[in-house]
Order: sequence, then C-alpha cells, then structure tokens
Amino acid sequence: MKKSDLCLLGLALSIIGICTIGCYSFQGISIPPDVNTFYVSLFEPQVDDAPPTLPRDFTELMKDKIRRETRLTYADVDPDIEFSGAITRFEVTSEAPKADQQIGFNKLTIAMNVNFVNHKNEKANWKQQFSFEDFFEPNQNLLDVQERLVDNITKELSDRIFNKAFTNW
Repeated sequence: MKKSDLCLLGLALSIIGICTIGCYSFQGISIPPDVNTFYVSLFEPQVDDAPPTLPRDFTELMKDKIRRETRLTYADVDPDIEFSGAITRFEVTSEAPKADQQIGFNKLTIAMNVNFVNHKNEKANWKQQFSFEDFFEPNQNLLDVQERLVDNITKELSDRIFNKAFTNW
C-alpha cells in the first residue's frame, strides 16, 4: 500500500471509531445540571438467609455503576441524590413440578426496597420494591451456584434501579 492510502485508511478508521463512540451514548439518562453528587448507603439486610456480604457487595455494585455511567461524583456529606434500601427477600423455591411431582427447577429470588431521594427536587423522590430471580437445576446445591446466581440477580437489580433513577422511558 502507498503511504497516502495508509493515511486515508487511518483517517477512515479514526472517523469510524469516533462515529462508533457516538453510537454508544448514554441517551435516555436524565440528570439535571444542578445534580452533581450521589450517595449510596449500605443496603440493610432484613432477611436471615442472605449471604452476609450481600449488602456490602450490592451497595458497592450500585456505587460503581453510577460512577461508570454518569458524570456524578460520590459524596457522603450533603449529596444531591441518595439511594438507601433494604434487602427484603432472599428465597429459594421449587418451581414447575413435573407430572410425577418431581421438582422441575429451583428459583432464587432477591428483592429489595429502594428509597431514592433527590435533595434538589423533592418531586423526583420515589420508593419502590425491586425483585429478580434466577434458576438452577434441582440436583444442584444452592451453595455451589449461589455466587453466580447472586451476581446475575444483583446486576439486573442494579440496572433496574439505575434506569428508574436516571432514565426517561
């Protein structure tokens, strides 16, 4: 290839790269310009069966998601918006029994109550329960699959809470 062809190729790839970055934007995120800081308090466990690290892990997951996907900075003193909540359900149930009454699969459900406070606009405050579940085979021990299930469920819950707080759907 000629030097000029390489320059044109490089320019074309640069333009495509810039355009591609524009395609993955955070459209739909709606944060008023006067909101600059956030705080996530530890999600309190209100169930005995949940792993002891779940409250801390979920709280950190929420903090990281907000840091990564918004322009907001973390502040534990006088934040503009706050998230708080409680883990209200950590339950395994047997689902879809077969004709011979054997368990079809097991389901782990995690639910939490979330309180969103916007100190800049009280009309934007809300409280809501969020829940999600994931499934595992009846012959599997919960302890063997719990970490994977909890990761999947908490990621989905954090997405739902984030979308409720920051998007206009």
